[in-house]
Amino acid sequence: MAHEILIVDDEPDIRMLVEGILEDEGYTTRVAGNSDAAIQAFRSRRPALVILDVWLQGSKLDGLGILSLLQAEDSSVPVIMISGHGTIETAVAALQHGAYDFIEKPFQADRLLVVVRRAIEAARLTKENEELRLRAGQEAELFGNSVLIAAIRSQIERVAPTGSRVLITGAPGAGKEVAARMIHARSRRADGPFIVLNCATMAPERFEGELFGIEGAADGTGRRIGVLERAHGGTLLLDEVADMPLETQGKIVRALQDQTFERVGGSTRVKVDIRVLATTNRDLQAGITAGRFREDLYYRLAVVPLRMPALRERRDDIPGLAMLFLHRAAELAGLPQRELSADAVAALQAYEWPGNIRELRNLMERVLIMLPGNTTEPIRAEMLPSTVGEGAPALLKFDASADVMSLPLREARDMFETQYLQAQLLRFGGNISRTAIFVGMERSALHRKLKQLGVTSEDRGSA
Repeated sequence: MAHEILIVDDEPDIRMLVEGILEDEGYTTRVAGNSDAAIQAFRSRRPALVILDVWLQGSKLDGLGILSLLQAEDSSVPVIMISGHGTIETAVAALQHGAYDFIEKPFQADRLLVVVRRAIEAARLTKENEELRLRAGQEAELFGNSVLIAAIRSQIERVAPTGSRVLITGAPGAGKEVAARMIHARSRRADGPFIVLNCATMAPERFEGELFGIEGAADGTGRRIGVLERAHGGTLLLDEVADMPLETQGKIVRALQDQTFERVGGSTRVKVDIRVLATTNRDLQAGITAGRFREDLYYRLAVVPLRMPALRERRDDIPGLAMLFLHRAAELAGLPQRELSADAVAALQAYEWPGNIRELRNLMERVLIMLPGNTTEPIRAEMLPSTVGEGAPALLKFDASADVMSLPLREARDMFETQYLQAQLLRFGGNISRTAIFVGMERSALHRKLKQLGVTSEDRGSA
């Protein structure tokens, strides 16, 4: 599909000239001679790019005025300013207002086409990166208000500015890379690169070349820069470091200590300035005992240990995370926003989440896309996959036509209260105080009621 470009200029000859240049290159065009026509054209259908004259005779707004309005409405559409009366001040003003570039008339066709191509490509990459960040969850922030996440944030705030190496442990999908990005973003290296080497997916024979780089021929041909050099001035994350080959572990110990190394096939030592972070979902102490992980590397990486809790340990955060992922999925798919009903939230909180945050994010995206029915209705528990609903509190699967109808009122009420309190305790991770506040009871009264109903500590979930 050809990119559509909106040309705004008060001179018909200029409009025809630019149209001809662009259409010869396969672009489609629309034109406008004043601010009213330009704004109407922009609002009726978003172009891929706007070419905008600074001086528009007989127009309510000049080019800079139109630029400000377009940027306020949709800053993702790049704007190239053109003018036959250009000055440095005008060019600076245009760039300050958000223009991608400024070209003086008369201009060469080749110059215009180069700038057009660059502007469209830059806009495409920006949009693609934003979508990838949303889809991959590559934020530099940990979401949630639980006590555990608050403690992690506090640890990160303390360690980030120090430059110390940090070993981040936790189950797959628990947010280890997000924590690493958060450390980098709050460090003195935030303006430098953040490079990730995934040790779990790297073939052993490629490891050292990827890490240290390859020297190549004497004239520099064939030379390949490794991640240690690419991370110079910034942060290198060794993701799932337990999978690093034992031989490579020995070679990286010295690189970490001296911040120098030799490329594969080279003899010159390369000096770098990097901060190294590492993640693992395995017990490295057990790996040391079994001879699979070097003890000296462990102590160089684990200057500051940081443990990411599993999602089931922070059930209070599940409602907020679920809504965040649901809204993101709707935005990416161009679908209406949906809400979660209270019983759906309780079912999500009751589930064990073996895949942690990654599993929750994927589930919210799948539910939103595959869910039939009225999009104005909230998502209910029965709309969730059976694997999630199976572990839900009994209250959520309550059948009014079941045996309860044969019970006396007192027994039926006790059954309801038992299931209700079990469900609420599960939602709040077994925290009696928070459960009491939510259900509107005194803490001591809730204790008595739980004892009376025979709800044991085993039913209460884990704190």
